[in-house]
Amino acid sequence: MDATTQERSAGVGEALTPSDRLMLEQSDFSLVLGGPLYQLFRRARMGDDAEQLVSRRLMVIAALAWLPLLVLSTLAGELWDRGVAVPFVLDAEVHIRLLVALPLLIVAELVVHRRMRLVVRQFLDRGLIPDAERPRFDAAIAAAYRLRNSALAEAILIGLVYGVGVFVIWRLYAVLDKTAWYTVPAVAGSRLSPAGMWYTFVSVPIFQFLMLRWYFRILIWTRFLWHVSRIDLSLVPTHPDRVAGLGFLSQTSFAFVPLAVAHGTVLAGMLANRILHVGATLTDFKVEIGIVVGFVLCLVFAPLLLFAPQLARAKRDGAREYGTLAERYVRDFDTKWLRSAAPPDEPLIGSADVQSLADMGNSFEVVRTMRPLLMTRDAVIQIGVATLLPLAPLLLTMMPLEQLLKMLFGILF
Repeated sequence: MDATTQERSAGVGEALTPSDRLMLEQSDFSLVLGGPLYQLFRRARMGDDAEQLVSRRLMVIAALAWLPLLVLSTLAGELWDRGVAVPFVLDAEVHIRLLVALPLLIVAELVVHRRMRLVVRQFLDRGLIPDAERPRFDAAIAAAYRLRNSALAEAILIGLVYGVGVFVIWRLYAVLDKTAWYTVPAVAGSRLSPAGMWYTFVSVPIFQFLMLRWYFRILIWTRFLWHVSRIDLSLVPTHPDRVAGLGFLSQTSFAFVPLAVAHGTVLAGMLANRILHVGATLTDFKVEIGIVVGFVLCLVFAPLLLFAPQLARAKRDGAREYGTLAERYVRDFDTKWLRSAAPPDEPLIGSADVQSLADMGNSFEVVRTMRPLLMTRDAVIQIGVATLLPLAPLLLTMMPLEQLLKMLFGILF
């Protein structure tokens, strides 16, 4: 059950604040468990609070989006028909989009829920939120819950899908300039076939809605982090994570790997169609590939940049404060052991002063090497590789597999 249900079942009504609920056993903050569609899935027994029914949801949604296209194309003779430039079986984009990318968007819900559900609680467990700032933190959580559960927001997403996504973006930028299985000849040029009607008004909107809902969730996450970044957090510059105790936020990027792969898969499907049916080459799309990779990196890491000003300030303050402390200590050490006679009953060997001097140096080094950015090089590389990985099979359109393997072995070994 979600936090609100837990609260009611406990019989405490409105007594608990959002942060109090987070501290309850089994309580969490989820970007996924909310909204009218989530409630519909629960009633249809295709989803629960632990996202255990994801496989059932995968099969139902993928079948609803793809299976009617197979049946209608077969009945219309467009499955293998060479009378069209792109028969259904050879439309790489539709199969990759609906059978690979769409399931990835659903799997991403499970991954994000499980890996991020306790992240917000870490602000409290680590003492990063001062008591005086708890009301602001509670307000940020409550605002995120309201936005996540908004029926109006999902209605707007549906409006965007049909008003812009289908009739503008898909028709102008995704449809091939070739006769395909989803159109039939007409006096005025062509019109949608029965399979094309289903694809245009059911399959494409399902995919676009799930994608837009992910962008909406990232907007909620960004808005929440923006509110938290405005709080005067209790940061510790000497924390060994080198980001003043916020290192747990750096790990959130790995939860979005399935979403990155989904974006790369969509791109791979679009490029595959243009390479196979239009005669383009993979190198023709270097700019598009770079834009998609950059877009995904921004989606994942831009929210974390909100803490950069506060981290930079913590580093400056820590360098000044620990520098002053270190100055006092080394002067006392210098005076005690070098400028005056050392105490006769305290030998230098085994003295705790030397170890304390080393510890002070280590603390100052941690402050000096503290990062003002929460993103790490490994995380950026992993998200970038995850986005590009689905494009790897397209390399076979540029060179034979044997030649590609030789090149890879030459690079690796």
